[in-house]
Amino acid sequence: MRVLKLRKKDLKKMLEKISSFGELWAPVKKGDKFAFQKIDNLNDVDPNAGRTILPLKKFMVPPRFSMFRYDKDGYHEQLGEVTDRVVFGAHACDINGLLILDKVFAEEFSDPYYIERRKRTAIIGVSCVPDEFCFCKETNTDTVDEGYDLFFSELGDDFLVWVGSSKGDDMVRAAEELFDENISVKDIQKFIEWKKWRETQFKMDIDLTAMPDIFELKIDDKVWEKIGEKCLACGSCSMVCPTCNCFNVTDTVALGKMEGTRDRCWDACTLHEYSLVAGGHNFRGSRADRMKLWYTHKLQAFIGEFGKPSCVGCGRCITTCPVDINVKTVAKTLRGEEVYFK
Repeated sequence: MRVLKLRKKDLKKMLEKISSFGELWAPVKKGDKFAFQKIDNLNDVDPNAGRTILPLKKFMVPPRFSMFRYDKDGYHEQLGEVTDRVVFGAHACDINGLLILDKVFAEEFSDPYYIERRKRTAIIGVSCVPDEFCFCKETNTDTVDEGYDLFFSELGDDFLVWVGSSKGDDMVRAAEELFDENISVKDIQKFIEWKKWRETQFKMDIDLTAMPDIFELKIDDKVWEKIGEKCLACGSCSMVCPTCNCFNVTDTVALGKMEGTRDRCWDACTLHEYSLVAGGHNFRGSRADRMKLWYTHKLQAFIGEFGKPSCVGCGRCITTCPVDINVKTVAKTLRGEEVYFK
């Protein structure tokens, strides 16, 4: 893997140079939060942006999109509408979330819609400083070694730039005069010192030790009723989670014509209708059962299948849930600690 150096003052020049690789998207200030938006003015790009409202999944599986249209002659894929994009400012936890989605959508059962968008989206990661809601250190997702094309790490007045793919190498070559291949011992020491300092900035304390075993012991515990009573079943946690991937499929038929479209949209196992089937039976009619499913998937079942949780510690569930149900409060409750939900 190549490692180069880029002066921070040359960042805008570099982003301008790689404009031929697709639309540029980056975190932009939105009130007191940040959101990934298409960039028309490079002055809007903030390499120090905090977590975005929605994670990278919105690029690979949009909240709503048309899968294909159909008529009397058959069906016609809509993949041609996918555009090339460069997403700048992805944090390590979000890229780890993308690696989890890769397992879901691009391995045993390939999803052509996800794969096409993944292929046409260049990911440029940027190192970040955790705030009081980050707990990616607990989920081992505070760093990332793959899943990106370029990754920018803090180095004072410069960035260390890690090249993670052939596309990333092509982007470097498009702005070759801005990069420096000479990484000094002083640069390495500065990088190590920054990494050590960043370790001290984590403030969130969540103990996930033996959590899969605790889930087994608590699978029928009344604690889930307590959590279910507080849950509003709004689905917000699923919408903002980097690894939630539930969706619904609907057909829109043109009346009087033999044509229509098949659309796909985000759904959530926390919503009442998600497990509702023909005949009116609901496999998870209670909020307690739906909460149990959601957190079992995040902190137990995925570990059994892939060896790691499907929670990446981004903190979005903590900042989003209006009644304070999140990985921190649920983990503490399962451990027997007294937790007061809102």
